[in-house]
Amino acid sequence: MRPPDFEARMRAGECFHDVRMLPAAWAVLRLDGHGFTRFTGRRYEKPFDAAFHDQMIAAAGRLLERFQGLYAYTESDEISILLPRGWDLFDRELEKAASLSASLAGSVFSIACGEPVQFDSRVWLGARDEDVVDYFRWRQADATRCALNGWSYWTLRKAGRNAAEATAALHGKPVGFKHDLLRAHGIYFNDLPLWQRRGTGLYWERFAKEGFDPIRGVAVSTIRRRLKVDRELPMKREYGLLVGRLMDGAGSGDSRRTA
Repeated sequence: MRPPDFEARMRAGECFHDVRMLPAAWAVLRLDGHGFTRFTGRRYEKPFDAAFHDQMIAAAGRLLERFQGLYAYTESDEISILLPRGWDLFDRELEKAASLSASLAGSVFSIACGEPVQFDSRVWLGARDEDVVDYFRWRQADATRCALNGWSYWTLRKAGRNAAEATAALHGKPVGFKHDLLRAHGIYFNDLPLWQRRGTGLYWERFAKEGFDPIRGVAVSTIRRRLKVDRELPMKREYGLLVGRLMDGAGSGDSRRTA
């Protein structure tokens, strides 16, 4: 068989190599820690650990930079990266975006925590701006739900219940029951840190950096950008407005100089 024919036959087996994200669609890379239930159970404080969250923020920030994203959101062991509508890295190849994002997140987190970990990655696509807003409101609602469930479960565990007993005690119980349970143990859910209840956002913001132009002998102000870590996100409509502003390019920054 001629080498070009052999190459073509082998390439044909790469089933998803040519799958690309729809042109001009909004795309979100969503990553989850693989096997993190067991991993975090033996290394971190439950239900929340500030060091773990900082490590997730580090991974989210590196993903936002490397994939030229507009917004990153992290809660629990999950990261979502919003890509610009016209994003064209890797020719929008889905396989590349998913595999490289999972690899990068795993590398950054492994270095931060000192132990090999893995992430999986998938791509969410939305045609309309409001679809993107709904996506991030959905993930934030999930963060709140998981935070309440986690605090309720681990409060029972620390009170002496085993895993099966704690799970059974909470099965099918409404939100009010869980709030009452926490209050009975001196925990007021609405007073817990916002990053636990709403997750954390990362996005670019502009700032003025003061300097001096030695050639002209004048003070200059340079507009640059930096990564903002927002641990006090708003919720519901206000959160949707924040995501909308970021989609419009707010906070993207530049390098203009003014005397």
